[in-house]
Amino acid sequence: MAKNTIGTVTHYFGKPKVGIIALSKRLATGDTVQFVGHGADFKQTVKSMQIDHVAVKTASAGKEVGIQVKRRVREGTKVYKVSPVTEGWFDRLKALFD
Repeated sequence: MAKNTIGTVTHYFGKPKVGIIALSKRLATGDTVQFVGHGADFKQTVKSMQIDHVAVKTASAGKEVGIQVKRRVREGTKVYKVSPVTEGWFDRLKALFD
């Protein structure tokens, strides 16, 4: 499975379960991301994201986006973009049940 670092979590809001990510590369809805570090290690598909409370489909490097996350993430957690081409069939099946 190929992973590319795309950003770092800068803040987490517990009630709505939203993580704020400072992007170092482009991110789009539909991309699969993996959160690793500070107790987190899970993958999810980006269903929606916002910049300054406005929904966007894509965001470029240098922007901070908010996305809803399945689990708690902490400041400093690394965010990777997972390439679906090289992701194994077991990982794709497992992601359906997360």
